[in-house]
Amino acid sequence: MVRVLATGTFDILHPGHLLYLSEAKALGDELYVIVARDSMVKHKPKPIVPEGQRLAMVQALRIVDRAMLGSETDMFEPLRKIKPDIIALGENQFFKEKELETQLKAHGIAAKVVRIQSFEQCELCSSAAIIRKILERNR
Repeated sequence: MVRVLATGTFDILHPGHLLYLSEAKALGDELYVIVARDSMVKHKPKPIVPEGQRLAMVQALRIVDRAMLGSETDMFEPLRKIKPDIIALGENQFFKEKELETQLKAHGIAAKVVRIQSFEQCELCSSAAIIRKILERNR
């Protein structure tokens, strides 16, 4: 049984998220998803949708076997519980594969890191694009 882990903010669900999670699921048998806590999102603007609602949306997706909120203090904490075989990174996630594998090993997590290369190219395939479109309509 190959356990795959995908992570993300999943602020406003869009086709890019669905493609990422579908590609991640195809790497194994079980798909676990960690939804970033509001307090841990530091590399982009804070999410608009509260973390509990984002978690509920991800949990509702048929492709997801189990979803949970991440840790508020240690991003490796839930990984030690999940014990993933593969960690799937989205095409636009900021982690570097080799650096992440080194950090994982230092935390006793023996998971392979795979970058999902597929990326949905459409006008509204990012949360930022959706927000921009809403703002344009309300000018």
